[in-house]
Amino acid sequence: MSPTALLVLADGRFPAGGHAHSGGVEAAVAARTVRDPATLFAFCRGRLHTAGLTAASLAAAAAAGCEPLVLDEAADARTPSPALRATSRKLGRQMLRAARAAWPCAALDRLARELPGGAHQPVVLGVTARAAGLTAPDAARASAVESVTGPATAAVRLLGLDPFDATAVVARLCDDVDAVARRAADTAGRVADEGAGALPAASAPLLDITAEQHAAWPTRLFAS
Repeated sequence: MSPTALLVLADGRFPAGGHAHSGGVEAAVAARTVRDPATLFAFCRGRLHTAGLTAASLAAAAAAGCEPLVLDEAADARTPSPALRATSRKLGRQMLRAARAAWPCAALDRLARELPGGAHQPVVLGVTARAAGLTAPDAARASAVESVTGPATAAVRLLGLDPFDATAVVARLCDDVDAVARRAADTAGRVADEGAGALPAASAPLLDITAEQHAAWPTRLFAS
């Protein structure tokens, strides 16, 4: 295992396309449910323990060597919003391009060949982690961190929020991120024995609804 590879993969400068997406916070800002550091913290924590847990579990299972095509189907079933499904696959395509350049291997080539329309982003993240010599807990942690840092970074641009305040929000979520990552990594072991049905299906209905509304906006700062 290379600890440095985890830092590279989790770095916001890794060209995986996440900078163009707000993780749902743009719609939340428009609805005034996110308007300051306190409400941003509540949003990120809720996202982490629902959609973030599901994504981290998928990533961990892929990193553990579970069949990525089966996991991709499971991700589709756990993403009821068509807009979010399209976003996840778009981000997956972008991450796969970066991953194949950074850690070229047969597993990543196969994913590109078998799913030319794009695999779901958490699945690509997990296969990439495995290609980089990382473990299921590493992949789970990278995914969980991403589920809160993306919205926090977007909130700085959307609200003119002080970057120090946004960073403090993420720092306050460290224990939650670790707990979600541990749960996701434990789930990966169960998937190996029980199949994809062991994956969580933690839902965030409001995120699904606002994602569909956001996709129909004629003007927006972020793609999702």
